[in-house]
Amino acid sequence: TVAAFDSFRFVIKGGLAGAAVYVAYDQGLLGSGTQGAEALRKAQEALPPAIQEWTSYVGLEVRTLPPIPKIDFSPSDSWNKGVQTVISALSVAPTRACEYTVEGWKYVKDLVK
Repeated sequence: TVAAFDSFRFVIKGGLAGAAVYVAYDQGLLGSGTQGAEALRKAQEALPPAIQEWTSYVGLEVRTLPPIPKIDFSPSDSWNKGVQTVISALSVAPTRACEYTVEGWKYVKDLVK
């Protein structure tokens, strides 16, 4: 029974993960930076009415919701910054490797003395 329960949990978790990936793909979050920015804009527009509807459905009385913070986020700029950082790190990697090798040999020589 434990194995069946674990299998059932695995299937449920796999289904939820698959559904999350599908929704992200369907909404354009896995596309280009422009598609991601458009999906973020849509989410910011849809969130306040959804929260209001949910609170009225649950029976909570919320007089005013705090405003949704404005997110000044550009996925394409963040992507470009990440690519630049990775390329920069890769370009100095051989130099750093040589420096660390020299420091390592110095350390080993000092230990042997």
